[in-house]
Amino acid sequence: MMRFLGKLFIYFVIFVFAVIMAANGYSPILTVGIALTVSLIGYMILFVYPFVLEKRVERVEDFLLRHKHKPGVYIHYVVANRLDDEAKTTMDKLMTKYKHSRALATYKAAYGLYCKDMDAIRTAVPYIRYADYRAYYATLLLIEDGKSTEAREHLESIKKRWMRSALLAEVERKSGDIEAAVKHAREAVDTSGGAQRYVLHKEYERTLPQAVERVS
Repeated sequence: MMRFLGKLFIYFVIFVFAVIMAANGYSPILTVGIALTVSLIGYMILFVYPFVLEKRVERVEDFLLRHKHKPGVYIHYVVANRLDDEAKTTMDKLMTKYKHSRALATYKAAYGLYCKDMDAIRTAVPYIRYADYRAYYATLLLIEDGKSTEAREHLESIKKRWMRSALLAEVERKSGDIEAAVKHAREAVDTSGGAQRYVLHKEYERTLPQAVERVS
């Protein structure tokens, strides 16, 4: 309800602002430009911030649940909470929505990881658009194949810190060094935000609970 009122308030402000500018003879181009800028700021506050930057897990969860109608958003919730039936249904919606391999590749890789289907990840990796995500899933394949040395070398090319830390946590967890795994898992959560922070937090609740005991 509060989010709806927030959107309504932003739309109202834009409308009133446009009316005032038009009444005072301002250029229509200037009026439209400022209105679009305000709309963009509103979009950043209401969507981009909670989806990408928010640090409070409960706020992210609330955001994901309010966007159940958007499969690209809701997939994070169902995967994080391991809701198998809903995960498959949401993935089917994404398959219907996106027709091109490159648009679907990251989702396919993430779902393959969720299902522990390494072949699905291998098939998707070459089509992933962004280098960091491509390297992330390629490194995960090396870890699953027991090639920890190669995995450590491979992850050096990844710029996103949360990705490097999450991969190192998985390497150490598989090697049995739980203390090091927890350290890297904490770093991964601390340096991530939004939906990705939520997914990591929920995963570590199951696999490395020590890593998220102090993370909110």
